[in-house]
Amino acid sequence: MEKLRAAIDKARQTRSDHVPARAPRPEPAPAAPSNLARWEALAPLEIEERQLVRHRVVTRLANAAATPFDILRTKTLLQMRQNGWKRLAITSPMPRSGKTTIACNLALGLGRQGDLQSILLDLDLRDPSAHKFFKTRPPHGISEVLTGAVPFDKQALRYGSNVAISMAQKAEADPTQILLSEEATAAIDKIQADFEPDIMIFDLPSVLVNDDTRAFLKNADCALIVARAERTQYDQFEACQAEVAQHTNIIGTVLNAYRHDKRSTGKA
Repeated sequence: MEKLRAAIDKARQTRSDHVPARAPRPEPAPAAPSNLARWEALAPLEIEERQLVRHRVVTRLANAAATPFDILRTKTLLQMRQNGWKRLAITSPMPRSGKTTIACNLALGLGRQGDLQSILLDLDLRDPSAHKFFKTRPPHGISEVLTGAVPFDKQALRYGSNVAISMAQKAEADPTQILLSEEATAAIDKIQADFEPDIMIFDLPSVLVNDDTRAFLKNADCALIVARAERTQYDQFEACQAEVAQHTNIIGTVLNAYRHDKRSTGKA
């Protein structure tokens, strides 16, 4: 019996000597920031109402002046949802058609919808103007985001709780090189993945003055074309429409600065 007990003890000791030490349990990876945390981390943007009105941006509050833009907002949003689109490009045949005014009014009008998150990106890099509308100059330019030099959350500014605005800091000499690059496509994809906006608005250059818009339209789901009454010629509009249609879906057209003359209808 003593010999049997000694043999069992020896076998146990031998087995324990060969059991490898248990590896320490790895520390859990830190959780990725939530969508809400990413939005809250954006630097806030303070806007002066007088500055907005000066540039005809009137949708911060609901009022009669905002109504036409609110109608455009609702029609655009419903059509984009119906098609599963998230990215809206805004362009025009020629400059001075009011596309940036439309883009800013849409962005702030969407901001009044508390359940929506919207991002406005000023991609008119040869002649950026959004920073003038909002009377601010970001610490970094949107070009640095598109080239991967600066992350979006260190460059964009947040208006309210649900509108992010990414503006240029200065004009670029060769924007096509940036807008056509794979880095720009990757940057836009990452912004959408990280911030999950309901709609991204790209304020693009006019189509017929350079090739910047052609270079970027591959990244948009649809486009809104802005024409200006008594300034945009019909052949310019047709050429712009054909050009845009080659690269993305046309969601509609806005005739800007049209003045209805009641005298022509005989109505008081």
